Amino acid sequence: MTQAVLAEMLGISDRAISKWETGKSMPDSGIMLDLCELLKINVNELLSGERIMAEAYDKRAEENLLAMRREVEEKNRQMLRTEYLISFPAVIAGLFMCFVAAYVELPVWVRATLIAVAVVMILTVAFIAVGIEQKAGYYECQKCHDRHIPTYWQTNLAMHIGRTRYMKCPECGKWSWQKKFLSKEDEEV
Repeated sequence: MTQAVLAEMLGISDRAISKWETGKSMPDSGIMLDLCELLKINVNELLSGERIMAEAYDKRAEENLLAMRREVEEKNRQMLRTEYLISFPAVIAGLFMCFVAAYVELPVWVRATLIAVAVVMILTVAFIAVGIEQKAGYYECQKCHDRHIPTYWQTNLAMHIGRTRYMKCPECGKWSWQKKFLSKEDEEV
């Protein structure tokens, strides 16, 4: 089966299939089952890139799950680094604009515009940064040690110190300072 034929059957571009074959990307989870059905393989074989004998199936499945977990954790680390990369320059630029508006002789409308642009820029970046932080990893309740992903607004409205936020745990219902972790098991950020 050619890339073009497979792409047409899945309703995607043949370039996406080329990236899969060269290892530059993985199929989206939404089409993995359809792809496996077309290729007459299971998901474990798709992720392994080879046919798996029955006796090695469990070991290979565990290896694939661990590899996927590491990949998710690395993407979470990258997202959290991106949060810093967009936040700090935007806040510094916004503060600089406010400083200019306060101390440089300018017409009133220019001062007002500079301050408005600075506030909008800082707030926009803050909302984006909180969204990135909320999606990457888990927060752990200090009372019951449950790790969970709060909603965007719970994260956004919570008091925080760095990546530790004061929130209500959905499991035990108690309020505590909850630290950010990359995975359900370990790796504090």
